[in-house]
Amino acid sequence: MSPQSLAAYACAPQRTRGRRHTEAAPGDRSEYQRDRDRIVHCAAFRRLEYKTQVFVNHEGDLFRTRLTHSLEVAQIARTIARSLALDEDLAEAIALAHDLGHTPFGHAGQDALNSSMRSHDPAGEGFEHNAQSLRVVDELEDKYAEFRGLNLTFETREGILKHCSERRALNLGEIGQRFLKRQQPGLEAQLANVADEIAYNNHDVDDGLRAGLLSIDALCEVPLFARHHAEVIAHYGKLTPKQLRHETIRRMINALVGDLTENSRVQLQNAAPKNVDEVRAQPKPLIGFSETMQHENRELKRFLRERLYQHHLVYRMTYKAQGVVRALFEALFADVRLMPPEFFIQAQAAEQHNGISGRARVVADYIAGMTDRYAIDEHERLFDPRRLR
Repeated sequence: MSPQSLAAYACAPQRTRGRRHTEAAPGDRSEYQRDRDRIVHCAAFRRLEYKTQVFVNHEGDLFRTRLTHSLEVAQIARTIARSLALDEDLAEAIALAHDLGHTPFGHAGQDALNSSMRSHDPAGEGFEHNAQSLRVVDELEDKYAEFRGLNLTFETREGILKHCSERRALNLGEIGQRFLKRQQPGLEAQLANVADEIAYNNHDVDDGLRAGLLSIDALCEVPLFARHHAEVIAHYGKLTPKQLRHETIRRMINALVGDLTENSRVQLQNAAPKNVDEVRAQPKPLIGFSETMQHENRELKRFLRERLYQHHLVYRMTYKAQGVVRALFEALFADVRLMPPEFFIQAQAAEQHNGISGRARVVADYIAGMTDRYAIDEHERLFDPRRLR
């Protein structure tokens, strides 16, 4: 989308707040296109292929991974951004980068790593994947000669950091100010955040059905699913289970995207922000569902929490995954020489500078960067006497 066709309240690339390290203009690309391209080509993005959402990577070839999820979020975000005259490239860049800091084993791994960090460093900040995603693009990616990280624009970094405690925000400079001032992020960041929710809720329904952990009959207790399921049956009659599942879920996504687009358009018209600064000053986000759809979406989330995420088979995998992460952290924190040389050296330097907090952070960086398969393999290498490499 050309700058002339963007709304006045969009984050136009020629008005970016810039990068942490000054660089020459990107030539034929916009600043946000450059961000997107750097994200796609970074190592952390490639590793998302082997990090999972709900199911562990080896459980099946068709379940969502963090990579497929990020691509789906980006597709939804671009579609809505175009409808609202926002910057599509920025929305896409945020969507592609939002999970770069996720641990192996999804939220189970994150919770275990956070618990381990807090038990060894009670005064520290623990572990949170949004903050880790920002850390990945700011510090951990190390491929450019002139700076560490990817040196992304302020607007992309802002969108990556969806949540942040006041304590953590105090140490993040300009990027943490909106949390201290209780301000909103730009509209593209707001949009990517909701697109993330649309993608993972509906695709967890899909994965749950295909795994046999959810049933159509049970899902028909959820108004959003039941309405579109009935519409598919009425329109087509008899379908294969795969067709029925797909036709219902795609209608759910269409309904959520349509409602989000139209309600956000109304909210933007009512608030009438003249620029992105006025967007940031709003008391609440301007991108959001209508009250009715918000209620239906909450019902879907409640159902998934009770019937899928707390399913005994998912809980068993969660239990094992958390055990792997805790055991890795305990061993590596106790003896940083067990890590590869570059992390061992980093841990020594970090501990000299920041004490126990520094050592814990480097161990967390190492574990968070692991894929599901690598974490399982590393666990075997450390604890199985038959494994040397």
